[in-house]
Amino acid sequence: MNKLLKNPFGIIVCGGIIMGLALGVRHVLGLFLLPMTTERGWSREAFAFAIALQNLVWGIAQPFTGMIADRFGSVRVLFAGCLLYGAGLYCMAHAGTPFQLAVSGGLVIGIALSATSFSVVYGALSRIVTPERRASTLGLAGAIGGLAQFAMVPGAQSAMEQFGWLGALIVMAILLTVAAPASAMLNDRSEERTGQPEQSLRHALSEAFAHRGFWLLNAGFLVCGFQLAFIANHLPAYLLDKGLAGNTAVVALSLVALANVAGTYIWGMLGGRFRKKYLLAWVYVLRSAATTVFLLLPVSEITIYTFAFIMGFGWLGTVPLTNGIVAQVFGVRYITTLFGFVFIGHQIGSFLGVWLGGLVFDATRSYDLMWICSILLGLLAALLHVPINDRQIVRNNAALA
Repeated sequence: MNKLLKNPFGIIVCGGIIMGLALGVRHVLGLFLLPMTTERGWSREAFAFAIALQNLVWGIAQPFTGMIADRFGSVRVLFAGCLLYGAGLYCMAHAGTPFQLAVSGGLVIGIALSATSFSVVYGALSRIVTPERRASTLGLAGAIGGLAQFAMVPGAQSAMEQFGWLGALIVMAILLTVAAPASAMLNDRSEERTGQPEQSLRHALSEAFAHRGFWLLNAGFLVCGFQLAFIANHLPAYLLDKGLAGNTAVVALSLVALANVAGTYIWGMLGGRFRKKYLLAWVYVLRSAATTVFLLLPVSEITIYTFAFIMGFGWLGTVPLTNGIVAQVFGVRYITTLFGFVFIGHQIGSFLGVWLGGLVFDATRSYDLMWICSILLGLLAALLHVPINDRQIVRNNAALA
């Protein structure tokens, strides 16, 4: 019997919680930029480089983590990833030099994210559920993950007020470690394969790499990573530079996470009814429009919170849609591996968004150039998704021999 029929909500909740904690911690790391750099005497670029490295390592490691999950099952990968995440946060809290910060917050947490975030969780769920329920399941898991991500923002702020930034990092390390046993629910090893002929990993990669739509998804996802990483990590400092109170950034990031709950679920549901590539194009148009209006209007709490809510609505809605296109075109046998390669583009963009944000600010004392780049790249990403061929590939035994 399909595992989802036995305990559907439990599987989705456990996957959503692990993913939400992993992404929630990443989402709030921008709150630590100023207190860490001030106390340690580091530049913003030093902190930004560590987080940028985290995003780059996450992307590079994702295909290999996906291969392990596809070969040995997602449970082992998720369990090890939670423990590694906890260790990385603990070491990050005690980093005494920018190099130690880059190793702990960049290298270690980057690998841990590749084992605990959307690729592995969505890959497991894609194999467990039927194709008819896949879009809604991924949307619901993303919404639950969004709730956990939302709770992480005020939770991290409260922990910083009570225990300081170092103690807050340790609290988050404990949360990720405690979440590790929940991975047992996402056992996808016993699920039946698709009705397509058995395919080797080598053939699957060759097939994907020869598909133009695969690379267009990769390019579009690069823009997604650039926009989200820049905002998540530099918005708190940007608002403080504009003279707003420190809790304004906390509220803004909370609104992003809250709107993401509804947005991820709605975009996932829409993905089951409309063509996903067109929905993705509209997400990027929405982001660019919201950023343009935000820059044109005077900075105030109203404009900031409105911007945060709109951006949050399209925050991670791209993930179930992109994952859905990969599964729709190539099948789910190697979904975690293939989505991992698409995700490299996302993380290259994340690296550039975080690192260039710090570099541009240190050089110009302003984030204006980064905001403009975000707008233009969003419009480009919308155009890139339109020509994607999203028809399912039909294989035969002769082609796979």
